[in-house]
Amino acid sequence: MTWVAAVARLRARREPGVLVTVAAVRGHAPRRAGAKLVVGQAETWGSIGGGNIEAAAIDRARELTGTPGPEPELMEFALNDKVTNRHGVQCCGGAVTVLLEPLPVVPAVAIFGVGHVGLELARILARHNLDLHLIDSRAEILADERLDVLADAVAQIHVHHTPLLPEEVLAELAPGTHTLVMTHDHAEDAALCDAALRTTDLGSIGLIGSAAKWARFRQRLATEGGHDAATIDRIRTPIGMTEITGKEPATIAVSVAADLLRTFERDRI
Repeated sequence: MTWVAAVARLRARREPGVLVTVAAVRGHAPRRAGAKLVVGQAETWGSIGGGNIEAAAIDRARELTGTPGPEPELMEFALNDKVTNRHGVQCCGGAVTVLLEPLPVVPAVAIFGVGHVGLELARILARHNLDLHLIDSRAEILADERLDVLADAVAQIHVHHTPLLPEEVLAELAPGTHTLVMTHDHAEDAALCDAALRTTDLGSIGLIGSAAKWARFRQRLATEGGHDAATIDRIRTPIGMTEITGKEPATIAVSVAADLLRTFERDRI
């Protein structure tokens, strides 16, 4: 498997990893500059030369995956029989510099309802490195020509057309996914809020709407849904940054996106 495919596999699994690259070689060494190794939590792909270099790099890579907000770093190796190494002697005679680049699990966001605001929000979030789920019960809203504005996305976009029960998508989302409820139908919103509260491993839950809408929803979630006050408080409404008060779809989308980016920053700490 190529290192590119290995990185893609980690991304698809939502598993952290590290890309290890031979950055520089002086003298004799097992591999040339540019050789790559991808380190996952339990597997590795590729090689930077075996022996102490590779074993030490793998050890450090797995330490990095357990560190909040890991940064790229360099490791230096002298390949001679005078050096005491953790994993044995390599005496090729040269020196090797290895670059370790963490591959963190990217944030995940699910937008339920890709109407005017939802699409504007998707356009902003699609420019960021994340997993973006777009869910709607209306086929025309998810038509290719309407979503063409996302064609140059950095994000990996997953489109879900759910004509009957959009809340079933919640069970497919990765733990920690930030969920935004903004459909065209208040009944659909209510069902999604109830189902989201029963999905304990989601990230933040946001609901678009007025104070009057939330008052009705809150009462219904308590009386019909049987949720206690602390559970209901998992839902945040209004969504976005309260100091941005414009009502235009693009303005609301900027507000919500900015608040999400702030949440991502907090999660990395």
